[in-house]
Amino acid sequence: MRRSESSSSMQIHEPDTTPPMIGTLREGALHAQLKEWYRRPGDELEKRLSGYVVDIVRDGLLIEIQTGGFAPLRRKLDVLTREHPVRIVAPVARERRIVRLSSEGEILSARRSPRHGRVEDVFSRLVSIPTLLCRPQLEIEILLTEEDELRVHRPGKAFRRHGWVVSGRSLSGVADCIRIAGPEDAVALLPARLPESFDTAELAKAAAITRRLAQQMTYCLRAMGMLEITGNRRRAHVYRRTYAPARGSHRCRVQKAPRKSEARLA
Repeated sequence: MRRSESSSSMQIHEPDTTPPMIGTLREGALHAQLKEWYRRPGDELEKRLSGYVVDIVRDGLLIEIQTGGFAPLRRKLDVLTREHPVRIVAPVARERRIVRLSSEGEILSARRSPRHGRVEDVFSRLVSIPTLLCRPQLEIEILLTEEDELRVHRPGKAFRRHGWVVSGRSLSGVADCIRIAGPEDAVALLPARLPESFDTAELAKAAAITRRLAQQMTYCLRAMGMLEITGNRRRAHVYRRTYAPARGSHRCRVQKAPRKSEARLA
């Protein structure tokens, strides 16, 4: 893992684009704002390659901006990474402001969310395609962003939020860029103070993350060949770090592919 080499040239700052008018924002607006923020002079936008439309093409590098899960990209990445270097740009909201809107689009209230996104959150999305990161043609760039989450009231919906549903997200700024160029960078996200052998409860405590996210991390890292199971403790797997093959290989060194259900093991 490393700070993006492009961070200085892209300049971490407030986005230059004017956000869409509140009340007309759609979920795709965040994607459009990020693409505009990320683009540079000379980039080609929405270019078709190998039967797929690519967000940005920059000197042969294909850049895909993905604001949601990675599962919809599985087939696309499998095809494109066979012939081209590909970078997934994945925003993680480090800071989020929750804005409630009236039916006419007027701001009723705005407050800071107590939730703060972290780099490790990318594993909750990577869990659907972990072995693809073993390909030397694929890398992920995580943007730690500041966003507005717009909510409107819909009676009978979102019971836990008393009817307030998310209608869109808007980019306020980008604080940092961190690039994961392969399995070695991914395993570097494990906390340094973690013991040689550990379970997901110990990982969650050491990294100050949820147990669920710790399970997703170990699932992904095992699929990449960066962790192996050495036994069980209190009905939970015990893991330890292992060595990965050179990134010139398209395969990860694993005893066998972990079952998806292992991402739910305690």
